[in-house]
Amino acid sequence: MNETIEVANQVTQNAPMPQPQDGMWGMVIYCIVIMAILYLFMIRPNKRRMAEYQKMLDSIKVGNRVLAAGIYGTVKKVNDKTLDLEIAKGVVIEVSKNAVASIE
Repeated sequence: MNETIEVANQVTQNAPMPQPQDGMWGMVIYCIVIMAILYLFMIRPNKRRMAEYQKMLDSIKVGNRVLAAGIYGTVKKVNDKTLDLEIAKGVVIEVSKNAVASIE
C-alpha cells in the first residue's frame, strides 16, 4: 500500500505543472465582439431612426396636418422648438416639435 502511495507521489511530482493560460486576450476579444454586436444591432439602427425623425421634423411646413402628443392638428406657425397647431376652428395650441409623431 505504501508503495502505491509513493509511486503516486513520484508521478505527481515528476508531472509537469500546468502553465496558467493568459486569458487576458480572450477577455479583450470577447469584449470587442460584444461591443460590435451592440453597435450593429442597437446603436446604428437607433442613430438611423433618429436621423430620419429629425429630417421629418425639419420638413414640417405651415399647412401640414400632424399628430402631436395624441392630437391631430394643422400647422399654423413653425418656430425653432415649437409649433402652433389649429386643432379646431379658432383653437390654436402650442406644442413642442419633439411631440410630433407623424405628418400626414
